[in-house]
Amino acid sequence: MATKLLLAFAICRLILTVGLTLKPKELLHLGFDGQLSVDPADVDYASKDFGLLTRVEPLAVFHPSSSLDVARLVKAAYWSDQGFTVSARGHGHSINGQAQTPNGVVVQMSGNGIGPRPRVRAGDMYVDLWGGELWIDVLRSTLEYGLAPKSWTDYLHLSVGGTLSNAGISGQAFNHGPQISNVHELDVVTGKGELVTCSEEQNSELFHAVLGGLGQFGIITRARISLEPAPQRMRWIRVLYSNFSAFTRDQEYLISLNGSQKFDYVEGFVIVDEGLINNWRSSFFSPRNPVKISSLGSNNGGVLYCLEVTKNYYESTAASVDQEVEVLLKKLNFIPASVFTTDLPYVDFLDRVHKSELKLRSKGLWEVPHPWLNLFVPKSKIDDFNRGVFKGILGNKRTSGPILIYPMNKNKWDERSSAVMPDEEVFYLVAFLRSALDNGEESQSLEYLSNQNLQILRFCDDDGIKVKQYLPHYATQEEWREHLGSKWDRFHKMKAKYDPRHILASGQQIFTPTFLTSSNTASW
Repeated sequence: MATKLLLAFAICRLILTVGLTLKPKELLHLGFDGQLSVDPADVDYASKDFGLLTRVEPLAVFHPSSSLDVARLVKAAYWSDQGFTVSARGHGHSINGQAQTPNGVVVQMSGNGIGPRPRVRAGDMYVDLWGGELWIDVLRSTLEYGLAPKSWTDYLHLSVGGTLSNAGISGQAFNHGPQISNVHELDVVTGKGELVTCSEEQNSELFHAVLGGLGQFGIITRARISLEPAPQRMRWIRVLYSNFSAFTRDQEYLISLNGSQKFDYVEGFVIVDEGLINNWRSSFFSPRNPVKISSLGSNNGGVLYCLEVTKNYYESTAASVDQEVEVLLKKLNFIPASVFTTDLPYVDFLDRVHKSELKLRSKGLWEVPHPWLNLFVPKSKIDDFNRGVFKGILGNKRTSGPILIYPMNKNKWDERSSAVMPDEEVFYLVAFLRSALDNGEESQSLEYLSNQNLQILRFCDDDGIKVKQYLPHYATQEEWREHLGSKWDRFHKMKAKYDPRHILASGQQIFTPTFLTSSNTASW
């Protein structure tokens, strides 16, 4: 009875705020098994995200228990008179309010007791997942069968629907492609409230539009993900470079290899100060014997580049790992004295960032603003980017977070998806994953880092480096049109077909909800 009363109160608030053609009694009879909440704690939680750069309070928060729950809510929004928006939220790891909405309901897809549990079909090598399932829980479920998804993100405490709405990338993407290249089937709730099953063979237009579609065409409530036999352990290796050309040449060589004689994970990052080099090393050895950049023979203005690779293996194949790794490393041109290596269980490597999270939380350094900037940079311009950004804008200034850089093969990405990438066969992810700290250091303040991001984008524009933002954020449709480029026309057409009232994912600021009048669209 209490739940029903709370639901009635939430619906009445929506009606008073935005207006509905449906009567409250009719909404109560929609058959929600989940909970529509206006509890201040729920609303506050949904109004924030990992970026802590934007705060927008929704009218209510919906905790669904099934795909049908989500469909009923969206259908009510679609048929409402004045309308209200619906934004799906997973683990809330967005940076610029992409999962927020000021005019409607946030659907909290992740959380205890929300949605069905993973269903592994070991014989068919796939797993069916609720859209709000976190990848760490996916891993735990599939490992019970000795299986695992092929492609990952570096941080596993993200939702399935969230990463598939972007792309889902990490050091395995060169080999297996992004996560969106490893999906067999989806259940999607469109902006009309229709629950549609889609795949390559069935409703393929919607299938490809939703993958990398930023939540614009539907809410992913189920995903069928491809699996492979899970390795038991990993050899984890890091080596350093002072020469950027040698570093990128080796990375590009490694992602060109085929068959079993290759590394299974290839990433890298930039080290711009002494503090980071020892933070980099501490994952492997005790920091009691600090490494000095000068001791590694760097004449690169205090900038070093780290190549990070892994080799998967089973206990039964452990004897051959040393030789396989040695053969691969012999072909690379890193600083000889800089090899650091360790062996660890497969799960520990995949979930390594969570361990860092726990340390940062204990110091109060996790829930701080994160002015992240993620860019796809064409291979032909990566040297110019190094010159202008790593050595120029950043120089050897202190930084407050990792700067990732690694290449990917475009032929592992499906051009039919909505994901946007540079028009070259090889392109780099460059990710500035920094935290803004209120510690008195100007170079770590939110204002400084935000301005530096703008400076980086301005340099790329002035230098003709046609970067594409990953996890993009733009304030105007004109900027979105430029970002999507040749995909804009299809993107616009799919929006009109599957979400004609622009109900979904309004926090992305791509389309204005049709029920908003010209007098109150200034924030869009």
